[in-house]
Amino acid sequence: MEQHITDDLSSLLAILPPEIADSLNEINRYNDLLEIILDLGRVPTARFTDGEYNLLNREVTQDDLDLVVLQVGDFDADNRAGIERTLHRISGIRNRRGEVVGLTCRIGRAVFGTIDIIQDIVESGKSILILGKPGVGKTTMLREAARVLAEAKRVVIVDTSNEIGGDGDIPHPAVGKARRMQVPTPNLQHEVMIEAVENHNPEVIVIDEIGRELEAQAARTIAERGVQLIGTAHGINLDNLLLNPTLSDLVGGIESVTLSDEEARRRGTQKTVLERRAPPTFDVLIELQDRHSLYVHNDVMIAVDTLLRGRPSLPEVRSRASDGQIVVQAPPEPPPVQRGNGRKTKKGEDAPATQPEIGGGQTWSPPPVTVAHPEEKQVDLTGTRQMQSVYPYGIARNRLIEAARRFKLPLRVVDSLDEADVLLTLKNFYRRRPRLIADAEHQGVSIYVLRSNTVTQIEDFLVELFEVQTNNSDNGDDLLNRAMREVREGIQAVIDGLPSIDLAPQKASIRRQQHEMARQANLQSHSYGREPDRHIRIYRG
Repeated sequence: MEQHITDDLSSLLAILPPEIADSLNEINRYNDLLEIILDLGRVPTARFTDGEYNLLNREVTQDDLDLVVLQVGDFDADNRAGIERTLHRISGIRNRRGEVVGLTCRIGRAVFGTIDIIQDIVESGKSILILGKPGVGKTTMLREAARVLAEAKRVVIVDTSNEIGGDGDIPHPAVGKARRMQVPTPNLQHEVMIEAVENHNPEVIVIDEIGRELEAQAARTIAERGVQLIGTAHGINLDNLLLNPTLSDLVGGIESVTLSDEEARRRGTQKTVLERRAPPTFDVLIELQDRHSLYVHNDVMIAVDTLLRGRPSLPEVRSRASDGQIVVQAPPEPPPVQRGNGRKTKKGEDAPATQPEIGGGQTWSPPPVTVAHPEEKQVDLTGTRQMQSVYPYGIARNRLIEAARRFKLPLRVVDSLDEADVLLTLKNFYRRRPRLIADAEHQGVSIYVLRSNTVTQIEDFLVELFEVQTNNSDNGDDLLNRAMREVREGIQAVIDGLPSIDLAPQKASIRRQQHEMARQANLQSHSYGREPDRHIRIYRG
């Protein structure tokens, strides 16, 4: 797609002192111009993509600054102002008395066509976080994404400093049909984000510069409500984001976990390790390197887990060639799925009364996934297994879909037993023998029964259903990680109101750690059954 640039630069030149505007006209490099710097008592400069240049041989005076300030809109609480119906941003530096002693005039451009390098991701419906250094083009790409999506969806822009939609009450044409909500002061951005979802029924929320903890929490709330979220944050790569205590929750956050002496020796690590605390707010992370190249982490959950295990996360590399063609370099083939000895619950085992999570119909099947090998052959990963249609009865559909996506399995979640190859349910539902289960048995539909509604047991079901080949070299590590993740899920479920929850059977050393975690959460736990089926039940005291 050919790019078309609109910058309204004449509007910015008109408010500058005439000498400075004339100097810029003589240089005549408008396409490379980034910022104009006016500091009291210093020579005015212009920042281009290749460096900084002096505009005059004299120093900036207070009269020069006052001339610009009087012609722009009012400065907001974040010391930013703009020019009506343009995308330019004028930021002020004030002295102790509140007087403007410096100005940064940043050029705002609408680049139509810049989104082509990630348009497939933007239109996929996934939530996307764009990282990059200041000036690399995050806001430009965000603005174009809003315009493209607004052609077919309800898009609301939460515009903190009017950088996306321009200054004034009428949004800039660059955002297309997208609606724009302005933010009174920066510290209220999170409230406007929630208000946008509650009042205006958006399908997509676009937000620039997520930088505070309350904004990160609001972003998680929006994503959990099923709204696509596209945002930006300052940072260079995923590692920076994980180490940022304010914004790490956007990618799931990290927490410290203490291992047993035996487990630490087996791993060859210290007893305290880091693990992801929660599912990421954003599905995809894009790291902007420059205006023509970027890295894409297509599954943030896997990328974070890989980094926390001490292995590099290899992203997809995309770039725009000089002729405008998009070049995509796929990441290396991921390692085999690691599986512990978690078990699918068999018929006849007891299970607690678990609150069912039955929602509307959803289906998911993975797109063809091809991986480039050294011999340059293409392998279709989805073609190696037959599609399976599963009807979940009392099982969290979103967890089932997410687990299938993570393992890249061809799973279809259906809304009718007539379409199903497999019925997946919980033990307490199976024991009641409702008509649905009786019909499934009569029709010969395979029935899988889980002990509890946890991600770990759902993953074990998928591994067994699709006969996923596993690598047993890290079996002990993987088993402990899965067991600890399941106990955390169980503790949260009981805290959220569930009377009790049974975990998958584990060996005695792991059960001791699970009991300890329940005790630290001020909950009760007890072991039931005989080896090797002995398991823990967590409940309130």
